[in-house]
Amino acid sequence: MKVGEEVFSKASGVSRRKFLQRSAVAGVAGAASALWPSAAPAQDGHSASVPVGPNLYEAIGVRPIVNCKGTYTIISGSLTLPEVKQAMDEASKHYVHLDELMMAVGARLAAITGAEWGIVTAGCASAISEATAACIAGTNVEKSQKMPYMAGFKNQVIIPKHSRNPYDIGARLLGVNVVEVDTPEELDRSMGPQTAMIYILSSPLAAKGPMSIANICQAARPKGIPVFVDAAAEMLTIPNIHLQAGATFVGYSGGKCLRGPQCAGLLLGQKDLVQAAFFQAAPHHNVGRSMKVGKEEIMGMLTAVEMWTRRDHDAEWNTWKEWLGYIENKVKPLPSVTTEYIMPEDLSNHAPMLRIHWDGNVLKITGTELAATLDAATPRIQFMSARGNRPDHMQSFVQIMPYMMMPGDYQVVAEALYKTLSAPPSFTAPEIPQGTPADIAGIWNVSLKYLRGEGSQRFLLEQNGNRVSGAHQGEIYNGDLQGDVHANQIAFHSLMPVGGNAIHYAFTGTVEGGSMSGKVTLGEYGEAEWSAVRQNA
Repeated sequence: MKVGEEVFSKASGVSRRKFLQRSAVAGVAGAASALWPSAAPAQDGHSASVPVGPNLYEAIGVRPIVNCKGTYTIISGSLTLPEVKQAMDEASKHYVHLDELMMAVGARLAAITGAEWGIVTAGCASAISEATAACIAGTNVEKSQKMPYMAGFKNQVIIPKHSRNPYDIGARLLGVNVVEVDTPEELDRSMGPQTAMIYILSSPLAAKGPMSIANICQAARPKGIPVFVDAAAEMLTIPNIHLQAGATFVGYSGGKCLRGPQCAGLLLGQKDLVQAAFFQAAPHHNVGRSMKVGKEEIMGMLTAVEMWTRRDHDAEWNTWKEWLGYIENKVKPLPSVTTEYIMPEDLSNHAPMLRIHWDGNVLKITGTELAATLDAATPRIQFMSARGNRPDHMQSFVQIMPYMMMPGDYQVVAEALYKTLSAPPSFTAPEIPQGTPADIAGIWNVSLKYLRGEGSQRFLLEQNGNRVSGAHQGEIYNGDLQGDVHANQIAFHSLMPVGGNAIHYAFTGTVEGGSMSGKVTLGEYGEAEWSAVRQNA
């Protein structure tokens, strides 16, 4: 006992350690009571419980989900393992030097995975960015401070066409020039002194053929060009199949199948480049400073990897099959219902899936109606996918992914499916306006009002009766447009290809002479208001 602690103890009859413990509890109770009035201490000095589980979210008006969909960030990935939670809690009780911590964790990750080195990142997306920065500037301090303004630097990232996806923005945000290639000949012509890195999204398409991961790595190796493989949602393989194929780096999400912290990821690979990636990231004042990962996530991620080597993956697979079998047996007696099992093609969301088919005319509900009904119900259930629309596509199905379901969820899902398919709500076909379709052929100047900001676009429309087609010209990108006009009601959609992504537009509205207006939905990007004026010839 230290002198100060001894004096404190004699004066109060309470040790410093016990006092600090009491202070910590009081602080938590005070903070909790501010958020949760029910958590305020009771008259007898005991604290009412803070809401946990679903109630924690319901208390602020957020509805939890029974996850029959898989490891999607939009529905918060996965549920962290108890061991990971414990590690994160323990890590939160001490101060450490982050450089020292990441060095120790890097060595441990190397020992577990067989990679030369490893670091914990703020998700797989940040692993992409940090690896790109490492390939551009290494640990050159001046170059690191200059990014992303890279005149004279290696500023090119090659991406095979089969690997373009929304997550390659992790490389694009460094300001690199993306070169898209589709053949070995294009790859060979594109690799040069300005090539910083090749990015590949691991998938069935990247596992075979002339543009496979192994073939690309073989072509890049003599030129000294690093290759990053994005395996975010995949199972962690030990020894790592991508590093064995010749990749320089491989990145994983922490909050998917590993069931680590949702805000963590894993970068494994060549030691000097992986260490350079950490050099580019927080807590260092370089381009990755905003991609902070704390000591809690670092130790939680390390624990998730440790636990991955101890989990009984065969037993998990058999449990998923048992859950799906229970659901299948519950719904199969219903009229027109048939089932099939869908097996995974790759290591992402690697679990068996159950697809339940039925005739919407027989059961009086379509797949999309069922999905919407159970999404709005309590408990709230979301499926991997759903098909079937009224009135023209009544053959329906929903697909169940058990990968992230928790014990007991299968019974809840089976009961909800059986109840809703047996006695569905009443649905009617959407009413189609009658009358002569408005003439909307021609060129239209379009104004969009976003939540913040405005945009200007153009429609170039052709019309054949009710059918509409044409071109959608944006401020930066262009797309093809398809849709319908019934009386004065219009509904059309377009897809604007963007490098690695696509912008989906779904316009609805009304026509009044030489003007149109309505709403446009933009998928994950929300909604906007739009109006259009016909351009005079």
